[in-house]
Amino acid sequence: MKEKLILGIDPGTNIMGYGLLRVNGNKAKLENMGAWDMRKMKDPYLRLGYIFEQVTDVICKYFPDEMAIEAPFFGKNVQSMLKLGRSQGVAIAAAIHNKLPIYEYAPLKIKMAITGQGQASKEQVADMLKRLLKITDEQMPHFMDATDALGVAYCHFMQKGNVVTDVHYKSWKDFVKKNQERICKKS
Repeated sequence: MKEKLILGIDPGTNIMGYGLLRVNGNKAKLENMGAWDMRKMKDPYLRLGYIFEQVTDVICKYFPDEMAIEAPFFGKNVQSMLKLGRSQGVAIAAAIHNKLPIYEYAPLKIKMAITGQGQASKEQVADMLKRLLKITDEQMPHFMDATDALGVAYCHFMQKGNVVTDVHYKSWKDFVKKNQERICKKS
């Protein structure tokens, strides 16, 4: 399998994260991550233009092979969902403009792929990625939107069947038997 670079995007209208994951066979490592802070930009349409420019710049600088993006989640605030959907759409448009294949993942699926828990916090996702990818404290970003974006890329890496392990299980019972240290004991 050839080496590839996955661009992960965590859409947002105030802060938008990106993460680049370099994949070689069944190994993944951090290439870069960051976030765009748009809180000082008052015009929502200028923000959308800025998102298009920034995503395009990352694509042109790193030449990723694929883009994975977090799907909008359903919330109670319709206006927030609409804004989030617009930012996601503009990032997707930038990828389409640059002929980049796009994959979309629900927040629950991303958290499950990384932490094994669908209700994991941003801090738990960041901590697990730090361990999985051997990210140093100095490499950790100021905004967790960047680690969320890296999480989207890592989820895509996992979903594409790139992860190879030497351990095989015949059933859940077999898994439990071979992983006693991971089992929670009732007190």
